Amino acid sequence: MEANLKAAVEAGILNYGKVDGISTAAEFLEKIIGVFNTEASYLEKLELLDQSFDDYPLFDELREVYVDLLLMNFFSNDVLKLEDDYLDSEEWEAIEDETIDRGTELLNIFLYLGECKDDEIEPELDDFLKEFLLVDEDEFQDEHEIYEDIIANQIVVDSPYAEIAKVGKGINPRSEVYELFYPIMSFFSELKPSEKQFEEYAEASSNKAFDIALYQIISTYYNK
Repeated sequence: MEANLKAAVEAGILNYGKVDGISTAAEFLEKIIGVFNTEASYLEKLELLDQSFDDYPLFDELREVYVDLLLMNFFSNDVLKLEDDYLDSEEWEAIEDETIDRGTELLNIFLYLGECKDDEIEPELDDFLKEFLLVDEDEFQDEHEIYEDIIANQIVVDSPYAEIAKVGKGINPRSEVYELFYPIMSFFSELKPSEKQFEEYAEASSNKAFDIALYQIISTYYNK
């Protein structure tokens, strides 16, 4: 695993466990790290990941986020052991079709942050939406629809955490970004939050364990 990915995996589980007082967090983390590092195909790892979450149901809220991280591990590590054009193969296309309903929109955040590091630029919400997702382009209206609530509320990125949380509670609960709105917008508001800022962020959250875990995952993935 790449160092920033490993740190993000650890940050999510340990912070989630700490907030909810789950004593098995370190034990669960060890199992998840083992899944990421095992020599197996992506689908086999995904099955092992699901089994791990089944065995530790207190962490189930994080399951699909860790599917995103597992896929990022595949892109950054596992795929290097395969043929150069593997991601264009029929085999990978079949895997994508089989797993199309897995993961969350955080995957795009991780991919974007990777590009920012490669290009040595600082992440910005407007850049993410317009230059990475291309939401203003006619052929990318699916992305525009998915991120509509974030697009419509871009201005809140310059607001305090409490205001971001308030706006997040008001968007459509059926939106694909409903549960992600607060941590995503908070990250773009403050890329490198201090301990005091994390405390302010947690205070404004209505789902502390999940929100703190996600903000820790994203900021750790970018900053490590």
